[in-house]
Amino acid sequence: MPLIPEEPQIHESVPGPRAAAGGTRTPQAPRPVPVPGPRPGPRPAPPRATRTHPSPGHPGSARPSASAGSSAARAADGTAQIQLVPAADVTAIEAADDAVDVLLDSGRAPADILVLTTGEIHPWAQHELSFGEDSYWRQQDEAGDVFYAQATAERAVKRPVVVLAVNGGTDEESAQALPAAMARAETLLVVCGDPERLRTLL
Repeated sequence: MPLIPEEPQIHESVPGPRAAAGGTRTPQAPRPVPVPGPRPGPRPAPPRATRTHPSPGHPGSARPSASAGSSAARAADGTAQIQLVPAADVTAIEAADDAVDVLLDSGRAPADILVLTTGEIHPWAQHELSFGEDSYWRQQDEAGDVFYAQATAERAVKRPVVVLAVNGGTDEESAQALPAAMARAETLLVVCGDPERLRTLL
C-alpha cells in the first residue's frame, strides 16, 4: 500500500502576537498624567486681606458708626469731617483696621482710603516695603486698594477718607500728624487714639 503522508499538525498554543488577539486579555486604560497645581504668587497677600470682618459686638475695640462710610460732605468751612475712635496706643492700629472694614462694608471703594500711623508703621506697609520702595509707592499711584503709610510720609497723597492711627510717637509728633492727615482727607478723617490725649492735640 502506498504511504499517505501525514498532515502537519498546527499547535495553537504557540506564543506570539496572534495569541493575544484571541480576546482573552482586556486592554488597559491609559494612566492619567498628573496635572501640576497652581503655582503660588510671588508674595503673600497683605495681612489686611486675610482678616475677617469683626462682628458689630467685637469686644475690646470701638468701631466707627456706619455713617463713616457714607458720602460725607465737607464741613461748612471746606474741611473734612472728623470722627474720633477711642483706642490706646497698642490697639490704635487694630481700631484703624476695624474702621477700614466698616468703611468698606458701607460702600467705600478701597482706593478711597488712606491709613496713616504716628508710631510704628502698619504691618501691611512693612510687608510691602520689604519688596522695595518703588514697588511700594507704585501701589499708591495705581490706586487699586487701601494704602498704608506713616503720617510723616511726604509722598502720601490725598484720598477721600483718611484713617489716622495714633499708635505712638511724642505729643509733638502726634500734633503734627493731625494737620497732615487733615490736609490729605478730602471728606472724612477718622482718628483712632486716646480721647483725652486727642482732645488736647485737637
